[in-house]
Amino acid sequence: MSPSIPELERQHRELQLPAAGLAETWRLGSLIVATALERTLPVAVDIRHGEQQAFHAALPGSSADNDDWIRRKAAVVRRFGEASYLVGERHRAGGRTFDLDPARYAAHGGSFPLLVRGTGMVGTVTVSGLPQLEDHLLVTECLARYLAER
Repeated sequence: MSPSIPELERQHRELQLPAAGLAETWRLGSLIVATALERTLPVAVDIRHGEQQAFHAALPGSSADNDDWIRRKAAVVRRFGEASYLVGERHRAGGRTFDLDPARYAAHGGSFPLLVRGTGMVGTVTVSGLPQLEDHLLVTECLARYLAER
């Protein structure tokens, strides 16, 4: 079942890390990869810290197309400051088409802002390889688990 817009907004408020340096980025990316490997998911995982690619992994079954999806989904997060799935859902709920250049932007689920409590967005966490809702759910599940394990 697809999360509602208020649920997606709640995720944005709650899935904020106390810190997000390169060590934390590595642990979060490794958690996503371990989860995907356990489930045999054909995904690529990417975490950007500012403009730096701080983590990237391509698992069996993923392809270069996933890297292009990651680039376009993360561009939506950088532009709007919210999850790519939330941006897409708002457009669909309002009966609007997402009309930014599809070669540069993809308002499809799977990219989430890397948020630090008290600071704001410092990067993006993106997964590609599954249907958009499943990409989004993998990212948000792992962010929640990462926070719970701290």
